[in-house]
Amino acid sequence: MRHLNYSHLLYFWTVARDGSIAKASQTLHLTPQTISGQIKLLEEAVGGVLFDRVGRRLQLSELGRVVFGYANEIFSIGGELAQVVKGKITTAPATLNVGITDSVPKLIAYRMIEPALNMENSPRVVCREGRLESLLADLAVHHLDVVISDSPLPSGLNIRAYNHVLGETGVGFFAPKKKAKSLAKGFPRSLDGQPMLLPTVGTPLRRSLDEWFNAQGIVPRIVAEFDDSALLKTFGYAGAGVFPGASTMERVICQVYNAGLIGITQEVRKRFFAISGERRLKHPAVILISEQSREKLFASDR
Repeated sequence: MRHLNYSHLLYFWTVARDGSIAKASQTLHLTPQTISGQIKLLEEAVGGVLFDRVGRRLQLSELGRVVFGYANEIFSIGGELAQVVKGKITTAPATLNVGITDSVPKLIAYRMIEPALNMENSPRVVCREGRLESLLADLAVHHLDVVISDSPLPSGLNIRAYNHVLGETGVGFFAPKKKAKSLAKGFPRSLDGQPMLLPTVGTPLRRSLDEWFNAQGIVPRIVAEFDDSALLKTFGYAGAGVFPGASTMERVICQVYNAGLIGITQEVRKRFFAISGERRLKHPAVILISEQSREKLFASDR
């Protein structure tokens, strides 16, 4: 591929971003047939299929994910160039590409990244959420500067990457205020038989919670399991059951989800890691995230 047709790349990028050819045709003011034809030409140029059809949906292929990552950067830089040429900004801001595993609580993810947003000449932060393995693949090809995870780099994975511990926290149990008040008196035995919202089986926190329940002789009634911690807490906000949360975020959880604290156990510890491609952190924003997490966010939970 000697020359890349950027119009074809734009059509592909718009379909991937909007989720379907039909939506992209409205954005681009082109017929679906025209867009499909242009994507075919791009696939011929790159030598592979960019989308897999799953039922009625289009899903990025492995090659498509790589091309989409580069297209994101190309059109982002193009947008900055337009602003520079118009004189609206004098320098192009640096970018911090952060991968966040979907099991990391959203509130904690924000608190970790917040220092980078408040830096002088702060970078534009691009967050991508997903499974650890997928994010590590993006880290390996330098599409991400760092991955924030609640589990360390898996052993035996053929990726050059390093763990940097950000901190750890105990686990609190929360419920609507009235229920939390009644359950707080006999904690932790009061959790026995209670409807419970938990992370899915196989996640680090779920394994630790199951071990703790067993040690305490507690048999909760599990009513729902979640990959997404924010969705779990939303169900808890609606009163579907008792839900766990990081003890370091107790005040925020109670405010955001109108909940009350039942009790905290320090026997269940949730750890967080920054996974980078270098043994020593180099990106100034990642260094700041690491320092502030250890010195402030998790300092009270040691």
